[in-house]
Amino acid sequence: MSAQYCADQGSQPAAVASCPAVFIAAPASGQGKTTVTAALARLLRNLGKVVRVFKTGPDYLDPQILVQASGQPVDQLDLWMAGEAYCRQRLFEAAREADLILVEGAMGLFDGEPSSADLAARFGLPLVIVMDVKGMAQTAAALVAGLAGFRDGIRIVGLIANACGSQRHRELIEAALPASVPMLAALARNPDLALPERHLGLVQADEIRDDLETRFEAGARALQAEGLDQALLRLPPVTFEAVESVAAGALPSLYGRVIGVARDAAFSFIYQANLDVLERMGASVRFFSPLADRQLPACDALWLPGGYPELHAERLAANQPMMDAIRRFHAAGKPILAECGGMLYCLDSLAGYDERSHPMLGLLSGHGWMRGRSGCQGMQTAELPEGPVRAHAHHRSVADGTPEPIAHGRRQRHPAPGEAIYRARRLTASYLHLFFPDNPAAVARLLGAETAADIQAPEADACN
Repeated sequence: MSAQYCADQGSQPAAVASCPAVFIAAPASGQGKTTVTAALARLLRNLGKVVRVFKTGPDYLDPQILVQASGQPVDQLDLWMAGEAYCRQRLFEAAREADLILVEGAMGLFDGEPSSADLAARFGLPLVIVMDVKGMAQTAAALVAGLAGFRDGIRIVGLIANACGSQRHRELIEAALPASVPMLAALARNPDLALPERHLGLVQADEIRDDLETRFEAGARALQAEGLDQALLRLPPVTFEAVESVAAGALPSLYGRVIGVARDAAFSFIYQANLDVLERMGASVRFFSPLADRQLPACDALWLPGGYPELHAERLAANQPMMDAIRRFHAAGKPILAECGGMLYCLDSLAGYDERSHPMLGLLSGHGWMRGRSGCQGMQTAELPEGPVRAHAHHRSVADGTPEPIAHGRRQRHPAPGEAIYRARRLTASYLHLFFPDNPAAVARLLGAETAADIQAPEADACN
């Protein structure tokens, strides 16, 4: 983690906050973690409780779902990308206002370095396992017992059996569970509870908002019938310490600068933490839609985040006034950050899964196209001229005919070069999604500050 954001070295706990908290994990992906987390968040919200939800790892789509279910902001927690101090501070701030904290894991419990289990152990979060039990009975109990005993430092407090076939099915699993891991709930096989998916994960919340409401409420009723809300609220509180930066100093300043941020059905992969750090640096954020708007907002820099431009390439190409406005912005030498889908928008052309090619902005030479089910994902550090910023890649597209990159991402643990980083005038483009809080000074330079001397430190502390 960058020293500019609540560094651990030299930090001292300033305050503590406590509330019940639970980590929702699973033995693998696709077990129903998000479905259960969203249903539980909605149940507690319906009961008048404040539930704060976090998502482990660099996920964009699950947080959109969880924001709608909980009615509260949802932040990412990741020990590598964000760092321990950042995670600790976010949990502390949530505990000050919440009746319950939910943390949804990523992949399987022990997958990745650091894993969901590492995060749960670091902050003393009790674990609830969600498991799709279709096609097994006592074996589900054996898997839970194996997870519970695999390593020290974690505590599994219960099982939620998803896709349970019958009451007898539940009884067979429950009777075989270790005494220390009770059956907390069993959800029947019900397609009306599952969340719709597409090639990069769940369908975006804004596209199916009414449908999601129906699924949230159905899930909430099912969990309430099992008494899961009361079981979790009775868990002993977890205490979280605040982190105050002693050696880090204050955030750099983007005071007075306006950042235009593309946000619509084509561009929505936006970390809330990135918006927060821009605002804490004094910038104003103005959203616009490359699909619907005819002109840019008055702004000093543009951020074109990732999303699904391949699903909307024809509409993007048809909005010539917007494309002309962005081209003029680029020609004027103003900074543009284009990430993944935003980078595809900046190429000469883009073809979706229907293989039809459409003209794009042409700010960066190259052609983008989709490549079926195979893809690229993983943690990397973007080695920018402005400074290193930790980031993540997740895409199923290819960019051909691009210029020579100025740099590459540095992979978390593999020596091979990571994603290419391109620059054309003040356009910076890459498949990498940057996590701004890792290095706010680099982001400040990227989005407007011309030299290090231009980055002024405001009085507010980085953690506040």
